[in-house]
Order: sequence, then structure tokens, then C-alpha cells
Amino acid sequence: MTQGTRRDRARADTDRDIRRQARALLISDGPQAVTLRAIARELGITAPALYRYYASREDLIEHLRADVCADLGSDLDRDLADVAESDHLAQVLAVCRGFRRWALAHPQEFTLVFATPPHNPRKDPVRDSFGRIFLGVAGRILAAGELIAPPEQDIPSALVEDLTTFRSDLLDSMAATGVSIADSRLGVATAYVMLRFWVRLYGQVALEVFGQFPFPVTDVEPIFESMLADLVREVGLSA
Repeated sequence: MTQGTRRDRARADTDRDIRRQARALLISDGPQAVTLRAIARELGITAPALYRYYASREDLIEHLRADVCADLGSDLDRDLADVAESDHLAQVLAVCRGFRRWALAHPQEFTLVFATPPHNPRKDPVRDSFGRIFLGVAGRILAAGELIAPPEQDIPSALVEDLTTFRSDLLDSMAATGVSIADSRLGVATAYVMLRFWVRLYGQVALEVFGQFPFPVTDVEPIFESMLADLVREVGLSA
């Protein structure tokens, strides 16, 4: 084994240790606990030594986000493994239920990815996490022409400019997942439907994760399932 190979392996091992410790701090104490100083202390190295691996805390956090997103993506992929690609309703339900299950089981990771502003908010805003899987499913639905969108005149005029940008981001992100959609299949009205779907799904899940329901609820699942039934019916996917 060459000296360079040994050095590369040692660097890779240290990098894994850094990320593993960062994840442990995240899970135990939340995103604010993930600092280079705290990681260095736990690993028994100096904080300046970490700068050979990450340019800043923000750099490390972005890599940690990517690790969390990869884990979520793997979970959702497993949920979809036994669902036929042609069964669009079942795919959407599997992804939404899987996202909720993951969020409730991983509240600190959810907080980091979905409730902490990204260092670069314009960096492919629907790339991470749930987005990659959800957009793949949405792409197949759009290709089949199953998604119902409202007339464009029903879209609030104040949203049109933002939705146009969002639509462009969606097309780029779908292309990155290997899903090619014709412009005519994903108009501003369809982007509006997808945005509303995500906002309602995220809102329900965030309320659960953060315990912010306005009154005590013994079993939240029926509320979630009712909301999910409304969502899929509104976009034309009800059974």
C-alpha cells in the first residue's frame, strides 16, 4: 500500500468520524449543537484541524443535510419498492406516509432539513430529501396526464411570478431525476397545485413533529389520513 493510499484512507476515516459525530450531536441536542468546536472536543482533535475537511460550519451542515436527505431517500425508495409504477395513487400515498413516518421518527433531522434555513436557499430548492422521490412520482403522473390543475385565471396574480420561477425549478429538478416532462405538461397552474400539495403536507407533518396542534390530540393519524385523502382527491388521484 502506498503512502498516498494510506493517507487517503486515513482522511476518509476521519471524515466519516466527523460526520458521525455531527449526526450524534444533531440527534441528541439539535442543529444548534453541531459546531466544529464540539465535534473536535468529542473526537479529541483541535478545532482548526477540522478546517482541513470543511471550510466552515455551514459547509459541514450542508454535507450533514445531504447525508440526512440520502437516508430519507433510501427509506422512501424502500416504501416504493413494492408499489407498481403504474399505480400513481399508491405511489403518492406511500411517499406521503413514508415522509410522515420518517419525520416523526427523526425529529432533529427533520428540523435540520425542513425547519432550518439553508445556507444557500437558491441552490436547487427542491433537490433535497423528499423532493427527489416526490418529483419522480409526480413526473410519472404528469406524463400520464392524470394531475388536475385549476384554470390559470384562478391563480392569485401576486403568485404568478414566483410560480413561474418555481415551475422552472421543478422542470430542472425533474430532469435531474431522469424524468423528462414537456413544458405543456407542467404549466404554472400545475406548479400551483404541487406547491399547495407540499405546503399542506409539510404543515400537517411539522405540526406533529413540533407538537404544535392547538389542542391535545390523542391520535393524530386520522387527521393526517383525512388531509391526505382530500389532497389526492383534489389533484384527481382518489381511488
